[in-house]
Amino acid sequence: MTYRATLRCFRGCDGELALTSGQIRCPKCDGLLEVAHDLAALRSTSSDDWKRLFDARAGSSLAPYGSGVWSKREWVAPEISDGHVVTTGEGKSALFHAARLGRELDVPDLWVKQCGVSHTGSFKDLGMTVLVSVVSQGLARGDLKARALACASTGDTSAALAAYGAVAGLPVVVLLPRGKVSSAQLVQPLAHGAKVLALDTDFDGCMRVIAELSRRGLVYLANSMNPLRIEGQKTVALEIAQQLAWSVPDWVVLPSGNLGNAAALHAGFQMLVDLGLTTRLPRLCIAQAERANPMYRAFVAGATTVTPMQAGPTHASAIRIGDPVSAPRAMKALHAMNGVVEQATEDELADACAQADRTGLYTCPHTGVALAALIKLRARGLVQPIDRCVVISTAHGLKFTEFKVGYHDGSLADVTSRRANRAIELRADVDEVAAAIG
Repeated sequence: MTYRATLRCFRGCDGELALTSGQIRCPKCDGLLEVAHDLAALRSTSSDDWKRLFDARAGSSLAPYGSGVWSKREWVAPEISDGHVVTTGEGKSALFHAARLGRELDVPDLWVKQCGVSHTGSFKDLGMTVLVSVVSQGLARGDLKARALACASTGDTSAALAAYGAVAGLPVVVLLPRGKVSSAQLVQPLAHGAKVLALDTDFDGCMRVIAELSRRGLVYLANSMNPLRIEGQKTVALEIAQQLAWSVPDWVVLPSGNLGNAAALHAGFQMLVDLGLTTRLPRLCIAQAERANPMYRAFVAGATTVTPMQAGPTHASAIRIGDPVSAPRAMKALHAMNGVVEQATEDELADACAQADRTGLYTCPHTGVALAALIKLRARGLVQPIDRCVVISTAHGLKFTEFKVGYHDGSLADVTSRRANRAIELRADVDEVAAAIG
């Protein structure tokens, strides 16, 4: 059976485009695009056969099936050949049963999807492998032309794009808000040889510049406005279901900035239902930092569109976005998954991180936003003790060492370090050490 996927207008304009067309927005209405799959062809394989195929590939370490994304290739980008797949073995991340933390939060069936345990330390690898692979095939066939791959970023996207561009041998340009990303995030694209431009603005300002450069045809846009990113990121939903013996949780809690991941999770869970591998969608909680919360404001107001805002400084720097480009997609996901939106203050997100870390996790501040949101949902009774909940951890905590150190030395702005743990400095004396231990 031949499977195929194309680009189509999210708003419903007629026509379709090849994945390798290089189009980022609908040529008719300038709206967002989405990837559409030939579901009739995919249904020619039974749900049980899909499960057997995906389970058989799960243990492979060989390319392309060593990748959690490309092990689902028929559901992602079926026409990309092996020779053009650009992979670092992304995906197949652990679904960690956070039993101790769950007991503390009165959510015993709590799981954390460790998407940050990836090549560059964030979930962005999942979307970037698809985007760079499609571009690689498009360039080889002459379907598209690009002087460079480019993105605006608060850190993680730039790291992923620079790494995958380096693997493919493609030039990469990165626009970062100057002074607003961690040193660990800044050094990653530099190390991979990307041209890094630090602009005197925030992420939204960088996004406006990169969008105009893309419109002029100077670069190929690699932000999550690009629907190819969504296709890779949707495999998080597929992996969660597979790791739960082809079932879905009651809740998925997701830290969100540009809102592409909300659309991606919906796409993945919906595809599982459409092809008969599962029978329902989980509920979705989109979690935002209080200082960068345009989706939360829209939800509380009962609005169907998201009004841009000026995002303020937050320790959850990767989601400091006031004008999310994937807001229309996320709004659709929210309604389809009977979702809610919650927010977290700086103190709440930092305390949630510290509590999780005390149970063996090592959480980035964005995961702290999601955990703080879950705590609020449980307090309001929306989440029940019997509910199975999955929190999406979007990045590795080691990328945010300054945040961790600041918490424990008490220097984080607007944070009360209730769970701070500091080193005790002693002489190298056995009795002193024994007394300290006692």
